[in-house]
Amino acid sequence: MKVVLFCGGLGMRLRDYADSVPKPMVPIGYRPILWHLMKYYSHFGHRDFVLCLGYRGDAIKHYFLNYEEYTTNDFVLTNGGQTRRLLSRDIEDWRITFVDTGIKANVGERLVAVRDHLKGEDVFLANYADGLTSLHLPDQVSHFESTDAVASFLSVKPNLSYHFVESDKSGSVTSIRNIAESGIRVNGGFFVLRNEIFDFIEAGEELVVEPFRRLTKARRLIAYPYDGFWQAMDTAKDKARIDGLHDAGSPPWQLWTNGHVTAR
Repeated sequence: MKVVLFCGGLGMRLRDYADSVPKPMVPIGYRPILWHLMKYYSHFGHRDFVLCLGYRGDAIKHYFLNYEEYTTNDFVLTNGGQTRRLLSRDIEDWRITFVDTGIKANVGERLVAVRDHLKGEDVFLANYADGLTSLHLPDQVSHFESTDAVASFLSVKPNLSYHFVESDKSGSVTSIRNIAESGIRVNGGFFVLRNEIFDFIEAGEELVVEPFRRLTKARRLIAYPYDGFWQAMDTAKDKARIDGLHDAGSPPWQLWTNGHVTAR
């Protein structure tokens, strides 16, 4: 299946990094988070990518045009450095389509902008380019294909330290709970979509607003619950958590790592 990645956001809550690079290019270890996400999809056999570019799309283009495989692969150096032989490869079997979808476009507009690149794809995958998970992706895809739904997304518990508060009309608090304990779930991305999704999107609409409301009314939108590892990189605190997991070794999203058990 083709994988559409929305790479055009400004990353306003990561301004320490996004002033110089687009959010998907913020590094986790030696590689940007976009690479980690693409490696995740590649691990499950999905290696045909469509990148919806926007803010600093040039940085993403240049990264792949000048991709240096020796950074994260073993190699043999001989002849005084004149000869190099890679022992493994990262992206030689990837196909990447780069599409400028506008600086200020929303996700729905970006998806419509790459519609022509999805002809013939009855079902395709899509995602924000700033989140990671240990989800066993085939489980979600199989669940989706067993239904007549037009769209599926990952339903996850939010990684937030805020408290969910309920009160009566006078303002007296009747309940206060940590959001993680409240039972609330959020859209974690990792979309599975039928090409029919384009019939539900009108000009200028945000994917998860009007189109998803229409799908909800038609009962053709499903949420796939997952309680394993999931982390979006929205803030510096989120990045610090991802960095910590990466630096500790065997990060949960790196299902392609030898010996790492694929989570279910």
